[in-house]
Amino acid sequence: MPLVDDSGTTLLHHNPPSTKNNKIEESNLFIFSDTMTMNTVDTHHKPVLTVLNGTPLTPPPIWMMRQAGRYLPEYRTLRAKAKTFLDFCLDPPLAAEATLQPVQRFDLDAAILFSDILVIPHALGQTVDFVEHEGPKLSPITDGDHITGLAPHHVIERLQPVFATLRMVTPNLPPKVALFGFCGAPWTVASYMIAGKSTPDQAPLRHLAYTNRPLLLSLIDLITEISIEYLCAQIESGADVVQIFESFSAAVPPELFAICSLNPIKRIVDAVKQRHPDTKTIPYIRGNPYYTLRFAEERIGDAIGIDWMTPLDFILPKMPRMASQGNLDPLTLLAGGQALDDAADRILTQTRTRPHIFNLGHGILPQTPISHVEQLITRVRRS
Repeated sequence: MPLVDDSGTTLLHHNPPSTKNNKIEESNLFIFSDTMTMNTVDTHHKPVLTVLNGTPLTPPPIWMMRQAGRYLPEYRTLRAKAKTFLDFCLDPPLAAEATLQPVQRFDLDAAILFSDILVIPHALGQTVDFVEHEGPKLSPITDGDHITGLAPHHVIERLQPVFATLRMVTPNLPPKVALFGFCGAPWTVASYMIAGKSTPDQAPLRHLAYTNRPLLLSLIDLITEISIEYLCAQIESGADVVQIFESFSAAVPPELFAICSLNPIKRIVDAVKQRHPDTKTIPYIRGNPYYTLRFAEERIGDAIGIDWMTPLDFILPKMPRMASQGNLDPLTLLAGGQALDDAADRILTQTRTRPHIFNLGHGILPQTPISHVEQLITRVRRS
């Protein structure tokens, strides 16, 4: 059966996967229905959207950050077809299949666009490479000339492969499954653009904030405006929910939190809501429970993504009328067994009477056994 887009155009064609003991054979790629179109999807019966509208569900919906990744053998097979990781992200048929693989293998309630937060610097004209075993490498921005040399007017055009991926995914999702788009928060994306790589404490970005704050704020403003257009285009291509990843919140100095993190994300959320009021938004804040609390107190978004470092008994009482998502430590998923059951049960107990989407507090680790993912989903479904 072919993988199709919402116009009915055939995108990929694979042989049906064989099964053994209810497991999909690892050597086969997945297939998806070509009978569903965007116009026939009934969003009222998507559990994720029910929760984001403020209604608790038992059991809660579940999906996992970085659920399309190297822990899946079918992902590794697919990844080998692209020369570079960036090529992989910007190849719509490959990225669409990567997006759909975990939904086909597991009983999940959401798919998340397979892409990367650094497609925005790439689309701006900054050199972006992904080096095996080292991570992303960018040409660092060190002065104002580097910023003025970026090309913001053609970003959406250069990101058309991302929107094509979403259009390919949408008609191939089961009716209950919500589709997430995403972008990186301006502070997090700026960290990579300034340092040219991932850094343990975002020191280059913080140093720039102290030595040339106008330059930093001009870059933050540029990323903010582009992120608004980028997320709106994702929504117009089929995304039900958009998530904004503030992965480096722990490194935001307190005096810069409002102007570099909270306010830019609020601008993005407000602008997206103004143009697409029915689309749900979720800021994900990693590394600082007090910053997470600020987002909750100001009710920025329809839910708050909670990392594994934030105690639920600290944050949930402060957001009684707001949905929550996440909190499971990815290392408990790696550990499996009783540790995983206990951690899942703790979250299920603490969120039982409120709107909550079960998720990790960060992405799935590549070495995570598939059996542990199955164990978690079963535990949640039986709650």
